[in-house]
Amino acid sequence: SLWVDPRTKLFVIFLSSRLHPDGNGDVGAVRARIATIAASAVTSPSLDALAGAAMTGTDFGAVAEPGRAVPGTPTTRVLPGIDVLARDGFAVLKGRKVGLVTNHTGLSASGTSTIDVLHTAPGVTLVSLFSPEHGIRGLLDEEGIASSKDERTGLTIHSLYGTTRRPTPEMLQGIDTLVVDLQDVGVRFYTYLATMGYVLEEAAKQKIKVVVLDRPNPIDGWHVEGPLATDDLLSFIAYMPMPIRHGMTIGELAQLFNAERKIGADLTVVKMDGWRRDQWFDQTGLTWVNPSPNMRNLNQATLYPGIGAIEYANISVGRGTDQPFEQVGAPWIDGPRLAAALNARGLAGIRFYPVRFTPTSSVHANAACQGVFMVVTNREQLQPTRVGLEIASALYKLHGDQFDPKTSERLVGTPAALARAKAGDDPAAIVASWAGAEASWRRLRAKYLLYP
Repeated sequence: SLWVDPRTKLFVIFLSSRLHPDGNGDVGAVRARIATIAASAVTSPSLDALAGAAMTGTDFGAVAEPGRAVPGTPTTRVLPGIDVLARDGFAVLKGRKVGLVTNHTGLSASGTSTIDVLHTAPGVTLVSLFSPEHGIRGLLDEEGIASSKDERTGLTIHSLYGTTRRPTPEMLQGIDTLVVDLQDVGVRFYTYLATMGYVLEEAAKQKIKVVVLDRPNPIDGWHVEGPLATDDLLSFIAYMPMPIRHGMTIGELAQLFNAERKIGADLTVVKMDGWRRDQWFDQTGLTWVNPSPNMRNLNQATLYPGIGAIEYANISVGRGTDQPFEQVGAPWIDGPRLAAALNARGLAGIRFYPVRFTPTSSVHANAACQGVFMVVTNREQLQPTRVGLEIASALYKLHGDQFDPKTSERLVGTPAALARAKAGDDPAAIVASWAGAEASWRRLRAKYLLYP
């Protein structure tokens, strides 16, 4: 592992051979101890100066001197794939009969729906539409969504979140190209990824071309966090073994899915113009559109890898309130005690304060809840997947007789993490145990990255 702090000029390089022939060893704890010793030796500059320094979050490319911005970090005008497609005269779709997999997030930089752009594109025949979870307008938060018609174009909308989650041969009649334009949020269990995977699989069977119009990863494209989903827990919320926070764009993932799952689809990715891996959504110049009803701002998306991972537990994660994924609670939680316990952990980039709220839907609907609200103080330092684990660990300690996260194993992707938290293991050690899986994913994804 390599750790570089450009402000103190401190480098920590840790090298280890494979000392555990049975495959059960883990040097993550040793690595963490060495990093702690190195950090404690820093005496200049002052801790106050370090606390006030702007963090760029850049681990690749040019590195700035202290106090100066890294090129590309400020807001730049990013063109999503639909704009690049239009700029290039729709060349890859000329003469094609297109089925469009999209929803309300499929917008050009100027705010025009991808549906309307392709419906009027010269040389392109838009045959039908396909909608993922939450429907074509992104307003539905229910299990079954029926097929319907688009009022503006009169085209049939085939639901991929109703009686089937895959496009059927009947749906694909008269189509030679499927175009995918969906806004992912950078997290393994967001269902748009599985929808895209299923589209690739069915298109390959029918010899139909797939074109993915790429969009930014809103929580940046270089952070990778969390355990890999185990094979027995793969599902619509875990399309393949990957960390919770995958650090890729939907176009990059399409390439990875197609190759690593040996799907063999005829795939083209229309890249964005102007996007960098270190950019968050607010640095793209694009307008935020809620990807789903309860994903309403970038703060929520930032916390989602951790809070979303525990939402199948018997706690409210704020659904049915104005601030989903920014607060957690339950009628049996002691909010002040939970906030104090979490703040005592000294987690980087976040603070907690006690709150009361009454959700109008989902878990504990119409019940008065106590819990904590989360304030992100530094998103570059924040480890959201650890935050979710820390909350679970604290709830086990404070309310172990009432807290039940068993069904959240499907979201976390492995039963081991929650089992260790229940046993009282330090969340820091649990997170450190994911280092090998995270490194493995980084190596795997490297072949498919499209942006610097």
